[in-house]
Amino acid sequence: MVSGLINENPIIYPKKERRLRTDSSNTDEFTPEPIDQLEIFDHIRDIKDPEHPNTLEDLRVVTEDSVELDDDNSYVRVTFTPTVEHCSMATIIGLCVRVKLLRSLPARYKIDIRVAPGTHATEDAVNKQLNDKERVAAALENPNLVEMVDECLLPSDE
Repeated sequence: MVSGLINENPIIYPKKERRLRTDSSNTDEFTPEPIDQLEIFDHIRDIKDPEHPNTLEDLRVVTEDSVELDDDNSYVRVTFTPTVEHCSMATIIGLCVRVKLLRSLPARYKIDIRVAPGTHATEDAVNKQLNDKERVAAALENPNLVEMVDECLLPSDE
């Protein structure tokens, strides 16, 4: 995907087994369906890393524990961990997570994307960029960035 890899030999972790969620069909059509932490994780676990043919789950950039959810207040926070402290793709990874959740969740959710504390050299700048609506909107007007995000969000060939 990108030439000149920042982390040429990332550690590949085993995937967690997918769990089936039970259907809660005891609600009417006007009641919002509850969403849980596992559902949020399922949406983002298969996002491909911009530099490697691996998923964010494979690289442990995201884990089920990195997802915080307050369904009653429609709030989601995903804290991701770049594979190296100087990862130049951290903003792209965060943008991919945000776009995937924007496309997957009801519009009522506020989405907060963060770099795990102490895991990136420019953590504050990346967090500010990923959670500024104008910066995100501007990034999504850039055809090259949108193409890169869309490529990361494509289903894998597994």
